[in-house]
Amino acid sequence: MEASGAEEGRTVTGTDLAPNSTAVRTALWRALHTELDAAPHVIDDRLGLLLAEPDPDWRRRPDMNQYATPGVRASIVARARFIEDLVAERAEDGVTQYVLLGAGLDTFVQRRPEIASCITVFEVDQPGPQAWKRQRLIDLGFGIPQGQRLVPVDFENQSWWEQLLDNGFDTSAPAVVSSLGVSMYLTEAAVDATLARVAGWPGGGEIVFDYAEPPYEEMSEQSRAARQALRERVAAVGEPFLSALVPEALHARLAELGYAQIEDLAPLDLAERFLGPEIAAAASAAGAGGRGGGHVLFART
Repeated sequence: MEASGAEEGRTVTGTDLAPNSTAVRTALWRALHTELDAAPHVIDDRLGLLLAEPDPDWRRRPDMNQYATPGVRASIVARARFIEDLVAERAEDGVTQYVLLGAGLDTFVQRRPEIASCITVFEVDQPGPQAWKRQRLIDLGFGIPQGQRLVPVDFENQSWWEQLLDNGFDTSAPAVVSSLGVSMYLTEAAVDATLARVAGWPGGGEIVFDYAEPPYEEMSEQSRAARQALRERVAAVGEPFLSALVPEALHARLAELGYAQIEDLAPLDLAERFLGPEIAAAASAAGAGGRGGGHVLFART
């Protein structure tokens, strides 16, 4: 099995032994934050870059342009910090299960062993990319710790829920679920089914996911253009956006499903929390948008 990273623009299917291009892009943006942005860093993830093993000139990729992507970097690292802080807090409270839907090149287990060693981390992803990641972890000397469950799911033909149960998930125990960078690639019906499933866990469930909001009247032309460029880029590699959710309707639906606690952070809110108001404002001016980009939502039953 070759350990080279996915090339920009290449379409990777669920059975290809290669990382998903969106997962690679996310890992590179997280690494770019560490290499370009001033310390202290929101998250220090160079392991994703090591896993992806991109071409030496990866920083010359158009989507890695340091001047054109500060808003994207801010969003990517802030959402990662949000979920990792939550998992750390819940682990202290005794929660022992953490589920990543669409895990990609996430490196939480390798970067945070003091937490990962106390919980079971279920990484759910497509069979091909996940098999590639498994081999990369082994080749790099990390191995697969006992508490790291790599759960391969053919999303077109299998139930992620059934595969999770087959890999030892305990519905009677509480769990934290992360679904970042996923919802926009699903239909609204598929998003709703996932939220309903987590809400129905007897042991109690909480989920953190991000979602795209439809264009709104006050959205700047720059933000509209940035969003359209992103839609075209992901569609070109076979990963089109399929949904955009209206916050008010989403919140009402979450309440119907039984979620008692909801916190919805727009991009600027999230950036201000972890990057500070000055950097957040600069990122927003560069195209992150005050509210119309990728919201991060926390919901707990």
